[in-house]
Amino acid sequence: MIESCTKKRMLIAVTFLGGLTILVLIIESNWTDTDNSKAFVESVEKNSSCYLNEEFDVILECHPCTAFEIASESIGVCIHTSNKEVLKCRKSGITVTRSCDKVAWLEERSFWRFEGLMFGLAVLSCISVYWRENILRQRIVRKVARQLRASV
Repeated sequence: MIESCTKKRMLIAVTFLGGLTILVLIIESNWTDTDNSKAFVESVEKNSSCYLNEEFDVILECHPCTAFEIASESIGVCIHTSNKEVLKCRKSGITVTRSCDKVAWLEERSFWRFEGLMFGLAVLSCISVYWRENILRQRIVRKVARQLRASV
């Protein structure tokens, strides 16, 4: 079926799909809430919400909770997102654990896995296209040769 498409139609289709992709990215970036740091805010103690009112330093970046912490619910912040980060409030000096949405290095690792998979699929697609092109070219050569033999 793709063999019947002209170069002009293919170029129009690729341009249309590229434009559609850019449009979806723009719409998605406008609809996505970028400040969702307060969405899953929960702390271990009732009085340990000092990071809401004062400045704080991040001691440990967002990282996944252990399986034991999730199963035992020993740390309350691990219940919602299974991720936590450790903060230290500057004025009071209290060390607080709070829930966080995404672990940066896990997101980056899954992104690169996806990119690797897509690259592999692209290579396989290119190989199959060249293989199919060679088969079709051989069929045309055989057909032309048959026609020439029949006309002689």
